[in-house]
Amino acid sequence: MTLILTILLLLMLLLGAPLFAVILAATILGFYSSGIDLTVITAELYRIANTPLLVALPLFTLSGYLLSESNTSERLLRLTRAWFGWMPFGLAVISLLTCAAFTAFTGASGVTIIALGALLLPVLIKEGYDAKFSLGLVTTSGSLGLLLPPSVPLILYGIIVQQINIGERFTLTQLFMAGILPSLLMIALLTLWALWANRHVTLDKTEFNWPEAFSAIKAIAWELPLPLFIIGGIFGGFLAISEVAAATALYVLIVEVFVYKEIRLAGLSKVMSESMQMLGGILLILGVSMAFTNFLIDAEVPMQLFEWIKSHVDNKLSFLLLLNLFLLVLGAILDIFSALVIVVPLIVPIAVSYGIHPIHLGIIFLANMQIGYLTPPVGMNLFIASYRFNKSISELYQATLPFMLILLVAVFIITYVPWLSTWFLSQ
Repeated sequence: MTLILTILLLLMLLLGAPLFAVILAATILGFYSSGIDLTVITAELYRIANTPLLVALPLFTLSGYLLSESNTSERLLRLTRAWFGWMPFGLAVISLLTCAAFTAFTGASGVTIIALGALLLPVLIKEGYDAKFSLGLVTTSGSLGLLLPPSVPLILYGIIVQQINIGERFTLTQLFMAGILPSLLMIALLTLWALWANRHVTLDKTEFNWPEAFSAIKAIAWELPLPLFIIGGIFGGFLAISEVAAATALYVLIVEVFVYKEIRLAGLSKVMSESMQMLGGILLILGVSMAFTNFLIDAEVPMQLFEWIKSHVDNKLSFLLLLNLFLLVLGAILDIFSALVIVVPLIVPIAVSYGIHPIHLGIIFLANMQIGYLTPPVGMNLFIASYRFNKSISELYQATLPFMLILLVAVFIITYVPWLSTWFLSQ
């Protein structure tokens, strides 16, 4: 039966069927052949819909869409450039920090490349950075921020793992805390590479200008408190995740529509519709994937996989190496949301059996997926950047390769130094 399901999945995928339809078809066939009532699928969808954390997903997604539709990216770039542009290689550092912050809030790597990349690339080249380096920096920076709150992939990982009975429990707040140090590590390593790669380049220096610095703060004054509000609300324990998400969505809506007036009331429904369509697709895949996972559990597929891995991998370090190789390949062929809902339910129980904390596993998983944005054949960032900057894919491969290698080093450190992801658990 497992072989038949695999052939069915591959055949439907090759014919271009939607991912949820592929998974749903395999689930129905599996349960039907096992004599299990198909109402278990609707029960799984209902269970997902009743998850308390699920409320945060549409609200944070809406906030991200509203910010990406406004001129927030321009104001954010102006602010960071006004305050940090005077530093040696300041614009490269600014690019990394600004893109990471924007991706964390919008939850979409491609949006960052489209919104910020178009602003950053010409400025980087104009100030003396090599064109190839600038292209690689902007394309790579788009994936930074996926480990920072309120990242949608982080929330989705937390929701998926909470549906699995693995013994180890954690909160979404802890998951948010786990992503901070790994993200800073990635940014720090990329910053060091930027300094080294441009050590012989003479760059135009930007002098610090107090009037411009305060003018930049004034321009973004309404949006500037957002990170402090979210971080303070979540980590301070004043608000639940869903309450922070609701307050954030309402605040962003008021600011972008009524204060900055960059989103017209007539166009608000279009933004809401687009954000919910994207989220609806993710949730539909999530629901049918969890039902498919239940079938695989009934068929003892995870146990068979676990036994096979145990017979070939005899220690935790080897398993982590194998896991990274698997995730890198996975990131090259699946987008991050599909990878999360399909693979996480299968690998979490196995990883826990090797003594890997699910929080640490989540950070390893998403860090690998960040690199997946830059690897062929899917490599979403490569195709978006190719379209946005009118560059060939081969040019982008060459431009992003050094940055991808730096991120691989970061993933290696994150994998084998679990303290970076779990430092707060011992406190």
